[in-house]
Amino acid sequence: MVNILKHIVKNDAMKNDPVEIYGWRVFALACSACFGGMLFGWDIGSIGGIIVMPAFMKEFHLTDANSSTLNSNIVSVLQAGCFFGSLIAYYVADRWGRKPALLISASITMVGIIIQATTLKSLTQLYLGRLISGFGVGAASMLTPLYVSENAPRAIRGGLTGLYQLFIATGTMLAFWTNYGTNKNFKPLNKANAAWQVPLAMQALPALCLFFGLVLCNESPRWLARQDNWERATEVLSQVTNLPPDHPYVQMELDEMRDQLENERRLIGGATFWDLQREMWTIKGNRNRALISIGIMVCQQMTGTNAINYYAPTIFLNLGIPSANTGLFATGIYGVVKMVTCAAFLLFAADSLGRRRSLLWTSIAQGCAMFVIGFYVRFDPPVKGHPIPPVGYFALSCIFFFAAFFQFGWGPCCWIIVSEIPTARLRAMNVALAAATQWLFNFVVAQAVPHMLKDGHMGKAGYGTYFFFGSCCFAMFFFVWFLIPETKGMSLERMDDIFGVTELAKAHIDEEGAHASTNINEKLYNTHVQETTADVISPQDREAQSSVGSDKLDKR
Repeated sequence: MVNILKHIVKNDAMKNDPVEIYGWRVFALACSACFGGMLFGWDIGSIGGIIVMPAFMKEFHLTDANSSTLNSNIVSVLQAGCFFGSLIAYYVADRWGRKPALLISASITMVGIIIQATTLKSLTQLYLGRLISGFGVGAASMLTPLYVSENAPRAIRGGLTGLYQLFIATGTMLAFWTNYGTNKNFKPLNKANAAWQVPLAMQALPALCLFFGLVLCNESPRWLARQDNWERATEVLSQVTNLPPDHPYVQMELDEMRDQLENERRLIGGATFWDLQREMWTIKGNRNRALISIGIMVCQQMTGTNAINYYAPTIFLNLGIPSANTGLFATGIYGVVKMVTCAAFLLFAADSLGRRRSLLWTSIAQGCAMFVIGFYVRFDPPVKGHPIPPVGYFALSCIFFFAAFFQFGWGPCCWIIVSEIPTARLRAMNVALAAATQWLFNFVVAQAVPHMLKDGHMGKAGYGTYFFFGSCCFAMFFFVWFLIPETKGMSLERMDDIFGVTELAKAHIDEEGAHASTNINEKLYNTHVQETTADVISPQDREAQSSVGSDKLDKR
């Protein structure tokens, strides 16, 4: 494994750090936690196909007249739960730890899945189940990259944290093919409720894997360090790195944690919620990191990726695919492309090419793919019952190219960056803020896209939808160029150096030292003056002062 990593990963940390830290434990830990990403991916893949299944449409009375509104509601109610779940998870993770919070999120998700899968004719019950699932999925979306980044070695942290996106893509792909299989094999199509109930119930598989996998894993050593539980933090770090507690690498990691925590406490002092808010928003380096995290998640959703993920079968039908079943097959291929390209990125680019360059080139590539699709729908739209023209096949292939480009940049890199740039005390809050932003704009996209694709809202057949998302992709190039630094191969504690917080802490120390030195000098000066004054007083004056003092005592 180590030899393979050394050939693939090209950064200084890989050359200098001990090889023992790349043992099986850290990979098992990352994979166990990343089933939290599969929860999200499975829902993305399943719900988009379920809402076009004839049996589901009949069960919940979906028609051409009401499908846009009901579909957007069914899809987006989960995002509403995810938004609040990601924010609540911050408090649980900081108070009781990352591991317990992930176990709770898996349990909540399973409850929501059971409610969804047992629904018959009741949209209210379906909404309730998706809302409850959303609380769990949203919590896991915030906790998984946070937990993995705090345990991962710096040389391969990008790849391990990016596993979160790979598990999202894998879950999406498995759900796509589950939809295809159930829709194809459960007959009759308009009566077999099992065709949509089975995909919904299958979402419990990643939840179960997350729960039982995390039971066997350790708590985050950096969370333990924040609790001043250094003995347990040392023990966990030694276990994860396969090194003895007194090894120089382990001690270096612990020293960096101590230094960072001490710098943060020195700048603000307290650790209450409002102290942490002051630390995040009044210190420039921390404020910049929070704004970057929010901005990069807005950009991720404005690529249009979840517009395609949620409504891929509908989009393929709009682009000329003749039937729902064929659309589900094309969607399954789309899922395979996403999974394979994400795996390739994590292996060959995440910790070698880096985050910044990956985001730059994929911004342009994604925009071009979206514009090709938009031009096809605008100038040579598909005609129902007619064969797809050659340019139509090229436009369809651009859907797959877009998926590949997204997985080589904006998919995994966003989660890697938001989980590694914050300070230790603010990491959970920063990731929660980023995850909540992601879900908020995910909700906006899920609500808007069905209406955007209808005639009249964004042009005929919704061609303007593709131009809108393509333009956003081009704009993201400039966002990255001016605002996103490169972080590959750096320890989490070194992020303070990039954003200037370390220099601020040093200046604070120097100021305290100068103030203390001034006080000492003043005391020395006062002592010297008193001694000099005492030396110049004559014996007669001393005798007079003494007699005056005696007279005062006699009067008393």
